[in-house]
Amino acid sequence: MQISEIKQCAIALGSNLGDSIGILTAALQVLAATPGIAVQKVSSWYITKPVGGIPQPDYLNGCALLEVQLLPQQLLKTLLGVEAKFGRVRKERWGARSIDLDLLLYEDLILDTPQLQLPHPHMNERAFVLVPLAEIAPNWIEPVSGLAIAQLVQAVNCSGVIKI
Repeated sequence: MQISEIKQCAIALGSNLGDSIGILTAALQVLAATPGIAVQKVSSWYITKPVGGIPQPDYLNGCALLEVQLLPQQLLKTLLGVEAKFGRVRKERWGARSIDLDLLLYEDLILDTPQLQLPHPHMNERAFVLVPLAEIAPNWIEPVSGLAIAQLVQAVNCSGVIKI
């Protein structure tokens, strides 16, 4: 079911297993071909260190802006379906993965359900999210803090986020 209004959304993309650039690029193509989703902007790709202390390869991270005609829960279901299509297996928290798609922002919606929290609850702490997001949406106001993404990125250590 599509909604009639177009909503602005931001997603984060990450991968550290397999052909990360190929996987993430293909995932964006699948999203762009999905009814009710239009990919508007994609950030550069960034190499980042993994979080969580589990030994694993570095990540490739980026962000994308979408225009959607889906409710937040429908968009989340779609993102999880794309992850499954590209071999995402959830074995351990913060473990290595072929693909990770996170819904960061949906307009200025604040939502807290067991399945979905908006804005993404950890985005303001993560340079690997904020750096690519600031590249494509510096003036987007994160609704909980009331700060623009360009302001939030200044508050995190970005030294481990390397543009490729």
